[in-house]
Amino acid sequence: MQLFTYYRSTASYRVRIALALKGLEYQAIAVNLLGGEQLEADYRAVNPQARVPTLRTDDGEQLMQSLAIIEYLEEVYPTPALLPADAPTRARVRAIAAVIACDVHPLHNLSVLNRLRGLGHDETQVTAWTCHWITQGLAAIEPLIGDTGYCFGAEPGLADIYLMGQLYAAQRFNVDLAPYPRIARVAALAALHPAFVAAHPANQPDAPAQ
Repeated sequence: MQLFTYYRSTASYRVRIALALKGLEYQAIAVNLLGGEQLEADYRAVNPQARVPTLRTDDGEQLMQSLAIIEYLEEVYPTPALLPADAPTRARVRAIAAVIACDVHPLHNLSVLNRLRGLGHDETQVTAWTCHWITQGLAAIEPLIGDTGYCFGAEPGLADIYLMGQLYAAQRFNVDLAPYPRIARVAALAALHPAFVAAHPANQPDAPAQ
């Protein structure tokens, strides 16, 4: 498999975590979003939306959108499972993923922030916008997850994948995480998990040297 990715993309980060949790090997192909490589014709032929990630499977399928990619991985490589066995908990897990993927992340996507800049907003205003939506999302997620372990138990799953991607963005924008002790607990566990460590933006080949 090949994964078209960018080290700082939270959507790419999600897929990298899922691949690592499932122990799947892949070739990472870096697409420099800040350099505009996603807008070039060669990459648009891979992903018409001109975004990352894109997963090219061993069969030559080219899949886009992180949730669709992760659901594909879950169906084709079901072990270890990223979704719980019972339907109500699966719905709760998917709800957390949707809060992040649908309601929070799109509002601080690079294209949205660049649009705000293009409309004349300065960096202070852009950062305030970003922090507002991230804070709203985290405040909604905090009461939805359990009191012990990862979001929904002793093993990480889909909710943790989405949460950790969002927390990376929160830390980039200096969002205060003190009001979210449950989220902080999950983050501490993930920070020690080999799959999350391997997938972290700082550990990607295209990450700038520290």
